[in-house]
Amino acid sequence: MFNDPFTWKPLEVTASAYNSLAYQTNSNPHITAFGDSLKPGLKYIAVSRDLQALGLDYNTPVKIEGLEGIYLVKDRMHSRWKNKIDIYMGTDVKAAKHWGRRKVTIHYGVMNKEETTINTNE
Repeated sequence: MFNDPFTWKPLEVTASAYNSLAYQTNSNPHITAFGDSLKPGLKYIAVSRDLQALGLDYNTPVKIEGLEGIYLVKDRMHSRWKNKIDIYMGTDVKAAKHWGRRKVTIHYGVMNKEETTINTNE
């Protein structure tokens, strides 16, 4: 039986989409605020800084209502944004525009305490 190491916390956020294109990000659109390289096809999101303070920090796993799979927090947004995520959609501008901006429920993973405890009796 699979023992999920995470407790999944629900949160309603505004979700938009972005692409790794200079006019949407900066002069180096393939590098995140955390220094990771973006590659089309990867399931990454950027989060507003208030969400970072709630626990959606670097590499936090996130499930997004309406999308398949688990996304990882790999980027952070400008401080002007609140309660918002940005879903990375590679260079597919059409897909990003189709997604638009919408309210969604996400579930983010918080490591279970017993999973992070080191057993010193082994």
